[in-house]
Amino acid sequence: MSPDKQSPNEPIENLAIGTIIEVDGTHIVAELDSRILELSRVFAGDVYPIGQFGSIVKIFFGRRLIYGYVSRLRMKSEYEREKGIVESNPSTARIIEADLFGEGEWILSGETHSKNWLLYFERGVSNFPLPQQIIYLTPKSELRFIYGQNQGATIKIGEHVGSGGAPCYADMNELLGKHTAVLGSTGSGKSGSVAAILHAILERGGEERYANWNPCIVILDPHNEYGAAFPDHKRLSTDEGTLKLPYWLFNLQETIDLLIGKTEFVATSQSNIVKTALLNARMAAAEGLGLDPNSITVDSPIPYSIDFFIDRIKEQRDVINAQSKHEPFNSVLQKLEILQRDSRKRFMMESWDGGSDPFPALISQFLGDGKHVKIVDLSGLPNEVAGVASAVIARTLFSVKLWQTPVERKQMPLLLVCEEAHRYVPNRGEAQYEAAQEAIRRLAKEGRKYGIGLMLISQRPSEVEATVLSQCNSWIVLRITNDADREHVRSILPDSLAGLTRVLSGLRRREAVFVGQATSLPSRILIKDLPPEKLPRSHDIDFDEGWQNNPLDGSRLEEIGNRWRMQKR
Repeated sequence: MSPDKQSPNEPIENLAIGTIIEVDGTHIVAELDSRILELSRVFAGDVYPIGQFGSIVKIFFGRRLIYGYVSRLRMKSEYEREKGIVESNPSTARIIEADLFGEGEWILSGETHSKNWLLYFERGVSNFPLPQQIIYLTPKSELRFIYGQNQGATIKIGEHVGSGGAPCYADMNELLGKHTAVLGSTGSGKSGSVAAILHAILERGGEERYANWNPCIVILDPHNEYGAAFPDHKRLSTDEGTLKLPYWLFNLQETIDLLIGKTEFVATSQSNIVKTALLNARMAAAEGLGLDPNSITVDSPIPYSIDFFIDRIKEQRDVINAQSKHEPFNSVLQKLEILQRDSRKRFMMESWDGGSDPFPALISQFLGDGKHVKIVDLSGLPNEVAGVASAVIARTLFSVKLWQTPVERKQMPLLLVCEEAHRYVPNRGEAQYEAAQEAIRRLAKEGRKYGIGLMLISQRPSEVEATVLSQCNSWIVLRITNDADREHVRSILPDSLAGLTRVLSGLRRREAVFVGQATSLPSRILIKDLPPEKLPRSHDIDFDEGWQNNPLDGSRLEEIGNRWRMQKR
């Protein structure tokens, strides 16, 4: 019987590779057939590698099939030493280790004259193999059933490595609703992989022929690179005046972080000064807008005049006769003056004129205008305010979802993409990042209940705030070369998947290990390649091409100097 006509319930001898010698729960150890000289087999014109990490082997158990993914290939002598067995003549035999993950059964389905074999696969193992049973490589035609078909709310993000081109689908609700981390070193294809995922989301509506498809994606972009990948996006930038994050949108903690340094007694006394002035300013402005001032809290997003706020601080100072006790007040006032004079911070320090309520337009810049992708360019922000600015954005988006009705949340879910997450939610305790850590930490913990998903992207996972990273339920891990980062990835993954960190340093560009709830099973995948016009702008400079140009002349250097002086790019 030819291979393509053979019943899938019959073992294929050419795909047999070894015999089980140990079963330890879902972990099995098998000795490779001594007749295998090269670590590959050929079946039906396809080459099957033996022992590749993440490849799938199977064991026949009656009519049931038990599947495991390969986690290790090593010499039998090494395995025996680990077990405390020492032989005078070490064996040259090899063993393969695999972790069992699911079971399946082939069923004939269809009409009498058009019956087809279908594999019914399910995660979890209820039957366990026995020592001396044979393990087999899994045919590529069978892998397509195991990896899952395009069923439900899925997006295609690439293909499974070593599967003969089987597409890799991600469950969109699990990927976005329960948070995802995309991790990888510089040059691993991280930004391109993120762009591929986002394009798959944007294109799903057309592929499914939906009458309406309006995804809402906000990207925090610290390097101004994603705009090139999404030509129809809305750009929010401090350089162009399109990003508005006014001081009155800040809550009490964010205002304190902006105005006060972290010293013990002074910080406490100044916090009380700011709190009193802030509440008085908000209550007065609320009355002018026709809102009940008694319902206002110090954190309510009520616009107020910066001059009125300054006057309230001075009033508190002037009732104190002792000049020696004026220093905390003067310190806050001096910091406000510095902020107002700094052109780089003009986007947050422009005073409200007391006219119409600017709050609806402020929210609309992130959630309105009909643009599916809003890119917040953070590249022009000074380091000392980058943390608090990202905190205000994250908290504002979360607050909108929090105060929506359940029906409104279902009608407008939101995805927040945090590129270079280690920059504004670092695993460190600096004061300038405290507000950002708290805002994104809360979003990570509670966001899925309110319809806001989080995608964290980082090249240094060991430097990302641990609580935030641990809330991700799916991981796309590209090449990671740093030992500390690989160890960090190992610590956040389930114990049964920790072995994947051994292959992370050898992955190709765009190749990743995909694990978590968004995938049908842990997989080694190749993210789909995008044309240049859909890729983020690369910041790699071609030295060979660049040095073929004429040197900069005086006028061009003067122009660059003026941009530097005026903080305008």
